[in-house]
Amino acid sequence: MVSAVLVAANNAPARTGLARRLALPALIFLGLALLPPFAALTAHQYLLDLASRIMIFAVAAVALDLLVGYGGLISLGHAAFIGLGAYAVGILSAEGIGDALIALPVAVGVAMLFALGTGFVSLRTRGAYFIMITLAFGQMVYFIATSLAPYGGDNGLTIDARNTLAGVALFNSDRAFYYVILGFLVASYGFTRALIASRFGRVLRGAKENAVRMATIGFDVERVRLIAYVIAGGLGGLAGFLLANSTEFVAPAYMSWQRSGELLVMVILGGAGTLDGALVGSVVYLLAEEWLSGLMENWQVIFGPLLVLVVLFARGGLIGLTARAWRRFGHD
Repeated sequence: MVSAVLVAANNAPARTGLARRLALPALIFLGLALLPPFAALTAHQYLLDLASRIMIFAVAAVALDLLVGYGGLISLGHAAFIGLGAYAVGILSAEGIGDALIALPVAVGVAMLFALGTGFVSLRTRGAYFIMITLAFGQMVYFIATSLAPYGGDNGLTIDARNTLAGVALFNSDRAFYYVILGFLVASYGFTRALIASRFGRVLRGAKENAVRMATIGFDVERVRLIAYVIAGGLGGLAGFLLANSTEFVAPAYMSWQRSGELLVMVILGGAGTLDGALVGSVVYLLAEEWLSGLMENWQVIFGPLLVLVVLFARGGLIGLTARAWRRFGHD
């Protein structure tokens, strides 16, 4: 009896800490789940399109945070995975294959295969060299897409209709597709959170701190990093699948280095190495883009200095800034 009480007491702080860590994402997911009824009541249906875009890029940002925040692998080619997933949907649709049961595995599989091939080469480098080689691979895919004349080339490719699901046009309903995107976001976040908490995740984080030491005690650091890179690529392909179905259009711009830079900004803005930061950064960045672009055409002139201030004075991004403010007011 006494031992059971002691075990429960020892586990209580862990349960409390877990509840605190999950409070913010749970609040974000709840807000997103309640948005469609609110949009219907207020006749602001454009909110669904904006929130769908935020969630799609949040999936990609969570995947990138796995590399940047937990693996110490700063990639400037992550948008290539999104583009590959999107083009898989567009090309299959152009060839008369429009079922998600085929398009989704192909989109994710193509992105993972590309990640496997390029990761095998890229992960032999470190630091600035890794950044540059991922940028080079991303631009390679970008220019290949621009040369695909049968599938639109520079002008992009219009998709006639969203994918069906086992023959059912479920995605044609904006609200139903919105919840599909939300489901994939929650699943991606949950999967990545579980992966980081696993033995694999601990090795990945340890390699970020000291790869030589991890290799010395017997862990295959290169294999762990390659697997993480392939998983991140697969999640990027998932985001591409969702983006293509959301916009019913694919273009080479989806995989440009600027898009990769935006994803990196989302991760850093929210707080790299937290996963929650990827969610927060996606929401804040895309909402700021939506608001500032309505004020002026060159909205980056305003957003750029704001980002510099966050980097200079908010170590750990918005998540770190909020945590320090919370402690400063006397809370644990």
